Amino acid sequence: MAANEAGIEVTAPTTGELVVTEQPQPQPQPHKLERKWTFWFDNQSKQGAAWGTCLRKVYSFDTVEEFWCLYEQVFKPSKLPGNADFHLFKDGIEPKWEDPVCASGGKWSVTSSRKADLDTMWLETLMALIGEQFDEPDDICGVVASVRQRQDKLALWTKAAANEAAQMSIGRKWKEIIDVNDKITYSFHDDSKRERNAKSRYNV
Repeated sequence: MAANEAGIEVTAPTTGELVVTEQPQPQPQPHKLERKWTFWFDNQSKQGAAWGTCLRKVYSFDTVEEFWCLYEQVFKPSKLPGNADFHLFKDGIEPKWEDPVCASGGKWSVTSSRKADLDTMWLETLMALIGEQFDEPDDICGVVASVRQRQDKLALWTKAAANEAAQMSIGRKWKEIIDVNDKITYSFHDDSKRERNAKSRYNV
C-alpha cells in the first residue's frame, strides 16, 4: 500500500488486482480576523420614519472569506437606493449616537459625487478596518456609507472625540487610505445632536 502526493492511495490485494482509492483532502482553514464585525442596513426613504427605526442588523462575520463573499454579493454602496446607508461596525456596537461606545465620540466625513469613487473608498476603508491598519484600532467604532441624491458621504465613527491626538492620527491615516486630496472634517456627536449643521472640530 502506498499514497502519492495527490492523496491517492494504491493497494494491491491478494487477488493481484490494483485498487485505487482517492483519499479526502484536508479543507483549507478560514482566515480568522482579529475581531468580529457586523453589517447594518438603513433605508431612510420611508416618509415620516424616525431616524434609526429602519436600522437593521444584516450579517456578522469574523473571517476574510466571509467578508469577500458578503461584499461581492451585497454590500456595495452603488447598489443602494437613494437615502439608504450601509454600516460596518464592530460586533456589539450599534451605529447610533445612543450606543454607550459611540456616545462620547464623533466622526470623520468625506463626500463623493461619483458612485464609483464611493465604492472604492468604502472598500478601502473596510479592508483597513478588518485588517487593523489604524494605529488606534480600539478607538474605531465603524464606518457608514450614505447614498444621497446630491452627494454621497462616507463617515468613519470613533469613540473618544475629545482625544484630539488620536482623532488627528486616525484622520490622517484614513485620508491616506481613501486617497483624497480635499480636506476631511471631524464633528462631535454631541454637537450634531444639538445642531444639524454643527461646525467641525478637527480637519486634515
